[in-house]
Amino acid sequence: MSRFSSIPNNVDLESDKRLQRALEQWQPDFLSWWTEMGPDGFQQHDVWLRTAISVEPNGWAHYDYVKMPDYRWGIFLVPQDKDRKIHFGDNIGRPAWNEVPGELRGTLRRIIVTQADTEPASVEQQRALGHTAPSLYDMRNLFQVNVEEGRHLWAMVHLLHQYFGRDGREEAEELLQRRSGNPDKPRILRTFNERTDDWLSFFMFTMFTDRDGKYQLAALAQSGFDPLARATQFMLTEEAFHLFVGETGIERVVRRSAQLEKSAPAGDVRKVGGIDLPTIQKYINFWFSSSVELFGGEVSSNAAEYFATSLKGRYREDQKSDNLALDAAYDIDVLEAGRLVRQQVPLRNAMNEVLRDEYVADCERAVRRWNKAIAEEGGTFELRLPHRRFNRSMGIYSGHRFDVDGNPISDEQFEAGRDGWLPSEADREHVRSLMTPVHEPGKYANWIAPPNKGVGGQGVDFEYVRGPAA
Repeated sequence: MSRFSSIPNNVDLESDKRLQRALEQWQPDFLSWWTEMGPDGFQQHDVWLRTAISVEPNGWAHYDYVKMPDYRWGIFLVPQDKDRKIHFGDNIGRPAWNEVPGELRGTLRRIIVTQADTEPASVEQQRALGHTAPSLYDMRNLFQVNVEEGRHLWAMVHLLHQYFGRDGREEAEELLQRRSGNPDKPRILRTFNERTDDWLSFFMFTMFTDRDGKYQLAALAQSGFDPLARATQFMLTEEAFHLFVGETGIERVVRRSAQLEKSAPAGDVRKVGGIDLPTIQKYINFWFSSSVELFGGEVSSNAAEYFATSLKGRYREDQKSDNLALDAAYDIDVLEAGRLVRQQVPLRNAMNEVLRDEYVADCERAVRRWNKAIAEEGGTFELRLPHRRFNRSMGIYSGHRFDVDGNPISDEQFEAGRDGWLPSEADREHVRSLMTPVHEPGKYANWIAPPNKGVGGQGVDFEYVRGPAA
């Protein structure tokens, strides 16, 4: 592979001229979308970015100053295991597919398109945040997340172009035509149309929403369709940084809040330019409840089909002891006559909930980390996750109301408690009022603590983003 090829890749595009031409025709449309909907106002800045040029350990993470339009977007799959066998579902033991089985074509295309649509959506949601970055370190991290989401889009578009013919090409075009929050042509999943216009929301998004992406990609990395498994395995190496940005970003905000609380009049952090911990809790409630829905319904025939056809496994399916999941059951609480009643459903129909269990446990670990930071600063406030039944609009709990502990309540009780559980407009206005830019190397906004260390071998006071030359 030439380092300076038009589309950096390890899929040997040069040997498939039809595919190469198709992607080269899509590339200008992608760059046009990036110019229109990518980070606003910083396209000609030099950014200290990590760039993948190959999948080998010494090739996938090169750091240097790069202008974002010149970033080396491309297609990278982990090396192929030619002897790989399908290890779950009804096709267990068969050779992994390198072509799409005809009877699974529509189902697999839907899975890929839904995943692909999330990648440009998050870039669109975050496009204005550079203007209010609390430091150059944070600005650089934002832009790193953005360009990698763009590369993840390339990974999915490659699959659409190579394996789905005209339908795939049309789907790839549609991915660049939908817009986050557009009432006429929104993104497919609701969370990717949510307003993300402040940095607390950005950290919540990368913590909770991108963490859903981790588990979805990990489930797809088990797929019997080998090109999808190989693409998502490489995406996971980059996704880990996005989760780091969110988890440590929130930790830095809560640590600073606990610090400010000690000197604030009557402990009112807002009076000294900080974000109070109860408001942070409301943002957790909102973004967790929005992101937890991305796993789908608790009881799902689609989830059962994806598992049965060996298209989508569980988290770390290759480490499970029962990869057929035919005889097992899963206990789910359902609402009957205003009361929660435990019911058993076939495990295959509960695969969304099984994946959600892994996600919730991971989020709970992060909350413990944040509470430890608060305690280290002498604070006593404890953050928590709301129950997964709270504030739901889909699945078996949609149409019902629950408090943050998961207890059934009336519509009137929910409305009475709403502003205590979810960010009010006054809360959002306060957070937005703090979003003033700090773009001097080594300086950080008052509402967030500095990081423990820098990125790519640099210190916390490094000039991570440099303006265009005069």
